[in-house]
Amino acid sequence: MTIREMCDAFNVTPRTLRFYEAKELLFPIREGQKRLFTRRDRARLKLILRGKRFGISLEEIRQLLDLYDLGDQQQTQLTRTYEVAQRRLEEMEAEKADLEAAMSELKEQMEWVANVLASTNATRSAAE
Repeated sequence: MTIREMCDAFNVTPRTLRFYEAKELLFPIREGQKRLFTRRDRARLKLILRGKRFGISLEEIRQLLDLYDLGDQQQTQLTRTYEVAQRRLEEMEAEKADLEAAMSELKEQMEWVANVLASTNATRSAAE
């Protein structure tokens, strides 16, 4: 695939693809100024974008992708990927709990403010 075809297929910019190439995450074939992305590059980009969506760092993604070539039928890669995913899921669950607590507290504060405003408006209306 050309860089344009990759951009269209994965909804990314050429700059993004060049960045991933510079970070040694993608390895397109170079024909002069032209970059041609292989099936392997497409698979790697799909995994990169999925990892990013889950909040996994690009360095960790690169390390996981590099484990593919160990020759152990991806056992090491799959095991390490599972460990990274498990850790990230635990972090996301903790973030979710923190967010839910903050939302609950904010709702309580908003209810308090609404009550103060309502009583202030009622007092003001009675005085008029």
